[in-house]
Amino acid sequence: MFGWEFPPHMSGGLGTACYGLTRGLVNQGVDIVFVLPKLWDDITETHVRLVGANRYRAKISMEEFKTFKEKISFLQIDSPLRPYITEKDYQYILKKENQNENNKLETYSEISSELEGGYGPNLMNEIWRYSIIAGFISKTEEFDIIHAHDWITYLAGIEAKKISGKPLIVHSHALEFDRSGDNINQNVYNIEKKGLEHADLIIAVSHYTKGRIIKHYGIPENKIRVVHNAVSKERRLKRLQIKKSIKEDIVLFLGRITFQKGPDYFVEAAYRVLKKYKGVRFVMAGHGDMFERMVLQVAKLRIADHFHFLGFLDKEYIERIYAMSDIYVMPSVSEPFGITPLEAMVHNVPIILSKQSGVAEVLDHAVKIDFWDVEKMAEKIIELLKYPELTKKIVDAGSMQLKNIKWDIAAEKTKILYDEILYAKN
Repeated sequence: MFGWEFPPHMSGGLGTACYGLTRGLVNQGVDIVFVLPKLWDDITETHVRLVGANRYRAKISMEEFKTFKEKISFLQIDSPLRPYITEKDYQYILKKENQNENNKLETYSEISSELEGGYGPNLMNEIWRYSIIAGFISKTEEFDIIHAHDWITYLAGIEAKKISGKPLIVHSHALEFDRSGDNINQNVYNIEKKGLEHADLIIAVSHYTKGRIIKHYGIPENKIRVVHNAVSKERRLKRLQIKKSIKEDIVLFLGRITFQKGPDYFVEAAYRVLKKYKGVRFVMAGHGDMFERMVLQVAKLRIADHFHFLGFLDKEYIERIYAMSDIYVMPSVSEPFGITPLEAMVHNVPIILSKQSGVAEVLDHAVKIDFWDVEKMAEKIIELLKYPELTKKIVDAGSMQLKNIKWDIAAEKTKILYDEILYAKN
């Protein structure tokens, strides 16, 4: 299994989903080797065997390197991933490749001890380096299935499949059309399409995502299966002894402050609520490329005395803010699934979410609105704040439904797909 994030080193829902699903799969009797770009020293023993690409030294012939370089020549763009090998080493291999173009036997050892993982510049160059090591790992491990999570590991999955001949499942947690709307990054789209086409089977996190894969990538419907995400119901609230320090109600937005998550619609709804209802504070937790724009928008609307920006929060502080909140709002423009509403429900917080989200498919008792309908969003916020009996009814119904939204159930469905693909291959 190839994944970019795993607790405690993660920046979003991808790491959470990988952890929950793998734990459920282990309960189903599946043995998992989980390949990360970097195996951090503070990661303790867990339910899967974690492998860090930074612990491997992979040799590649100059001819192979040339082929790789030609394949990914369109990927030279800036990006948010830190280098896996130093730029000095990368330039060295380029120089050696040029000097020995006709020498197919000369090899170069990756300086994998300097693989850093995480997020920083030069994403596209780093993805293919990770893929080289993925191919090398596939020669040394015994396995039946390759499972690659999200587009940043698709090339690694393809390379492992090419070398091992084992079936490849790609897991689509989000699409470039979700992140960027119609202004897609063509390079990212190309990798997504390549991964989806090379996969023997595709897992989509919602029917919403499945439909977009068919529409935007031309993938046959019978190649895609839907396995909804879930949520861990573990809480540390008693240990944290959280107490709300203010009298006002708190309405929470938590997530990346980017186009996909609809933070501007949340701000506009807050403005409309505050014109009619003053006993409330709005909180935006997270960071992203729209952060400064949202700060300016709040200032322009003159609601800063009732609006707070918390920045990026670690797990403990996320639990604290959930526990202190009275309403959680997810106004995503396009959300393949969305685990945060489920996390809010674990803390007995009523939720308002956009109809343009995969999680809406599994929640019958959430308040659902179109992301663009800020008037309706504001109306529903006020309604939940003013009528506690209605709020309690929604919370109680949601708590009952959470009993059927488990990672073990998602794992059972995934295990069935593993058996299906192995049967087809044999």
